[in-house]
Amino acid sequence: MGEVMNRGSAKLISPTSTKTMTTLPLKKSISRSSLRRSLPVVLLVLALFALSSTVRAVNPPPDGGYPNQNTAEGDGALQSLTSGLGNTAIGFDALFSNTNGNDNTATGVNALIRNTRGSNNTADGFNALASSTTGDGNTANGFQTLFSNTTGNGNTATGGGTLFSNTSGSANTANGRSALGANTTGINNTAIGSGACSNTTGNNNTATGVNTLGGSSLNFNTGSDNTANGASALGSNTTGGQNTATGVQALFSNTTGSDNTAIGVNALLRNTSGGENTATGVNALLGNLAGTANTATGWLALATNINGGGNTAGGAGALQSNTSGSSNTASGADALVTNTTGNNNTAAGAAALFNNTTGAGNTAIGFNALRSNTTAFNNTATGQGALLNNTTGAFNTADGYRTLSNNTTGSSNIALGSNAGLNLTTGDNNIDIGSPGAAGDAGVIRIGKPSTTTGTLVAGIWGKTVASGAGVIISSSGQLGTIQSSARYKQDIKPMDRTSESILALKPVTFRYKEDLDPDGIPQFGLVAEEVEKVNPDLVLRDENGKVMTVRYEAVNAMLLNEFLKEHRNVAEQQTKVAEQHSTIAQLKTIVAQQQKQIAAQQATAAQQQRQIEALTATVRKVSERVELSAPAPRIAGNDD
Repeated sequence: MGEVMNRGSAKLISPTSTKTMTTLPLKKSISRSSLRRSLPVVLLVLALFALSSTVRAVNPPPDGGYPNQNTAEGDGALQSLTSGLGNTAIGFDALFSNTNGNDNTATGVNALIRNTRGSNNTADGFNALASSTTGDGNTANGFQTLFSNTTGNGNTATGGGTLFSNTSGSANTANGRSALGANTTGINNTAIGSGACSNTTGNNNTATGVNTLGGSSLNFNTGSDNTANGASALGSNTTGGQNTATGVQALFSNTTGSDNTAIGVNALLRNTSGGENTATGVNALLGNLAGTANTATGWLALATNINGGGNTAGGAGALQSNTSGSSNTASGADALVTNTTGNNNTAAGAAALFNNTTGAGNTAIGFNALRSNTTAFNNTATGQGALLNNTTGAFNTADGYRTLSNNTTGSSNIALGSNAGLNLTTGDNNIDIGSPGAAGDAGVIRIGKPSTTTGTLVAGIWGKTVASGAGVIISSSGQLGTIQSSARYKQDIKPMDRTSESILALKPVTFRYKEDLDPDGIPQFGLVAEEVEKVNPDLVLRDENGKVMTVRYEAVNAMLLNEFLKEHRNVAEQQTKVAEQHSTIAQLKTIVAQQQKQIAAQQATAAQQQRQIEALTATVRKVSERVELSAPAPRIAGNDD
């Protein structure tokens, strides 16, 4: 057997050999079984008791009470006491080196063996506080507890090997086998549980549970302000600080990551250097390595995240498959569950954005909203089942129950209201407000449902003058538009000819609408659709039930124009004829005037000639009268004359 240490030098007894040494070499003692460590010690103690009568010769041996309230019981107990007060030493070499330390209690072999002037210490157990010299206010309860402590103050250690390596660290509390076993100078640490907090120089750490904060896997933690509660919580931490881990293996692999909070079994299990993460729930942020500023609440939330940052997941399986996607927010069971690298997505509701993998900038609020989306981006879905089947369609906005739920690849669509855009699949640039839309729509605006919408009121139109433009008409299906008149939109163009003559049989009427349509009863002017149908069925429009509803007044106007033009042409022709007749009459009048002038001249000549004749006649008469007066009496001529 080796030699027993000289009491004057206060050398320690090694539990692994019989040689005298100044320290107790218990390398990797935390990982050894208690039976393996204790067997050599038991054999050594038995050997020492067998040799004690020949090695030591203290006279008188410590036995019972001493002056100044000191009590010693056991070979070498309080052996060096000079002026110390109120000390109690029970056991072989307990408080052996104490000279003027006060109010110490040492129970067990070598308990407080090196203490000289440290006060208010309590050591209970083999080698408890064995290396302490001037430390004050320490409490060590258990095999080799606070074994290496020299000047540390205010430490409390309960359990075999607790605070074993502590030298000058103070205000530490360790409860459990080998708890804080590697701590040397760290202060204000609390470790509860076997192997809890294998801290060396870190401060302000709290570890509760087996192998928390370092454990047997790494014995050199220097991180500070960590809190670990649960078996192997923060088990690998080295320099990471301000971490909180609650739950079995929570933040187990963390080494240098700081400001993390993990609550739940395996929460942030694989995190090494990631910081500012918060994981609450079993396996939450399980695979995170270096991702930062993530928040995961719920079973498997962000479970496979590796280096994605700025993600928030609340709900079982939320963002479960995310690896490097960043700035995503998932709230609800299985929300964004398949997302891997997609960024800037927001999913609120169970299974929202369920199948999204790399799609980015999407917002889904409601159960199954954007569930089938995979790679599409910048979609917004609000409401249960909104954009449910969308896969690659982008820039869609759906607000309401099952809005755009059948859209797959259509993009830039807007749907507002329950089941709005329900019939859209691949069409782009549609706007459906309260309307289910149609499967083939593209670039179409639909407002309201034909079966339920009974009126449309639009402000800002009445009284607003538009200087130029086209008149708006509406089809029986509710489609608004203008009439296209360009030849490029038409075919089978032919003159209307006599087709328009049917309108001549129309019967314009005056009327008032029924009170439910027009409470004011304003006089109206127009046609009766049923009467028009009898004249020309092409001039009426029918409702969704096939009943006559209104008149195509724009067609009537065109037919009126044709009839007007026909009449205009007739009038023009008649006016031409009248003009021609007027010209002829004028010519005739000119001829008549000329003839009248000629007649007048002839009449004047005749009158002159008449006068001349009359004058000549008068002269002849006068001459005749004269002749008669001057003529001889008539003779009767005979035959001989």
